[in-house]
Amino acid sequence: MHLLDRTGQGFEVATAASSFFHTNSPLPHRLQPDDERPPKLLFVTSEIADFVKAGGLGEVSAALPRALRQTHDIRVLIPGYRQVTSGRVVHPVASIPAFAGLPACEIGRIDMADGLVVYVVLAPELYERDGTPYLDENGEDWKDNDIRFARLGLAAAEIASGVGDLDWKPELLHVNDWPSALAPGYLAWRGETMPTLITVHNLAYQGLFERSRLSALGIPDHAFRMDGVEFHGQLSFLKTGLFYATHVTTVSKTYAHEITTAEHGCGLEGLLQTRAREHRLTGIVNGIDDSWDPKRDPLLAGRFDENDAKARRANTVESRDLFKLAISRGPLFAIISRLVHQKGIDLVLETAEDIVAQGGQIAVTGTGEGRFESALTELAERHPGQVGVRVGFDEAEARTLYAGSDFLLMPSRFEPCGLSQMYAQRYGSLPVAYRTGGLVDTIQDGETGFLFSELSKNGLMDGVRRAFDSFGSKKKLAEMRRKAMKRPPNWLQSARRYGGIYQKLMAKQQAMTA
Repeated sequence: MHLLDRTGQGFEVATAASSFFHTNSPLPHRLQPDDERPPKLLFVTSEIADFVKAGGLGEVSAALPRALRQTHDIRVLIPGYRQVTSGRVVHPVASIPAFAGLPACEIGRIDMADGLVVYVVLAPELYERDGTPYLDENGEDWKDNDIRFARLGLAAAEIASGVGDLDWKPELLHVNDWPSALAPGYLAWRGETMPTLITVHNLAYQGLFERSRLSALGIPDHAFRMDGVEFHGQLSFLKTGLFYATHVTTVSKTYAHEITTAEHGCGLEGLLQTRAREHRLTGIVNGIDDSWDPKRDPLLAGRFDENDAKARRANTVESRDLFKLAISRGPLFAIISRLVHQKGIDLVLETAEDIVAQGGQIAVTGTGEGRFESALTELAERHPGQVGVRVGFDEAEARTLYAGSDFLLMPSRFEPCGLSQMYAQRYGSLPVAYRTGGLVDTIQDGETGFLFSELSKNGLMDGVRRAFDSFGSKKKLAEMRRKAMKRPPNWLQSARRYGGIYQKLMAKQQAMTA
């Protein structure tokens, strides 16, 4: 599998709708009984949908901490990108000194409308730039990404160590993906024993840098070995986290197994097999937040529930209008995705002609690789009224299409968890997906969607044919939609599983220090 050294392609600043849902729709904040102080957790992330996101991590970082607030004193730490600090009141609360080649920084605090506390690493020379969190305006990795995200990881470790007089110290550190993965290493190298957890949202992005960068990042030479930070002669941020963290989680049960295999392990399968044998690797499927409710979503053309197909049709009409599709009695297939190889867009292009020939329509929204954007645009030009493509992303359009389409095409080559299939199910669109990762854990084949097992045009067409067959039976289609709309997990379910792991890690730590 090809290894990538950044978090992802495609980028969106949080839309007004996204911000509305995350800041003004709080979950109830019910803490533990008065005689049980809620555990203190620091959740470290490189993106959060309230301010800025490049993919699923941003959505998780906005939703999971809020669900965990019911039982934990959890706070979020994020870099001070321009999108985070611009136009907002950020209160400086601590100072962190320079270390090795990492500049000094301040820690700012933002109090969200729903009470979530967000700490911000304030280092303007590192973060206040045009472009995305990971890429410059030309779509290239920032050349100092090692410094930028080592600064994030070290800030997290220093907060955990009590450096900076923050007046708040966590009892557990939860980091996410390669940008914050050095934090468990920094704690270990300083002799700190705080329990740490790393969540892998996509193993393919590892944060690979040259060995020569060790000194600038303050990483001791003795750590550069197989049992440490070294990965085929390079420094791997992600491997650092996997090796030094107390526990590893990933975002679905199936993906937790897949990453221990050579096919999906990205060269780290040996380490992950060890973590699995040690019972230190757990798969916890992501959830979706309460804003994904077709009965109250303000962005929909028509609100509905699982028993109100007539009201749902308003979204189908609106979707066809948005994507300039003709009135049709056939099914509407949606693609709401980054337009990249991982997502199987090439397979969609191979099957599109057959779908249209059988009376189906296709609506596509997303951004990604130029070759796919161009090919899809050309496909729409060849089939006016039957294929509609809107390169870009708009929250309202995406929600309308989830609610207006009959089926969601999702032939991802790998999918650690996936959120799109759960959004689609919640809004009554049945996913047609490759049998991999979190798609296996969230789609009941033939009941809440369709899974196919051969990653090819023929495999995808097998799933599409089954979709056409279900569309031909109103009773079957309605039954599947009702099941699908009730199926997606809520974030509270995921939060309970994370909470159980936190409790075990902290209890073990207390026993060791007693």
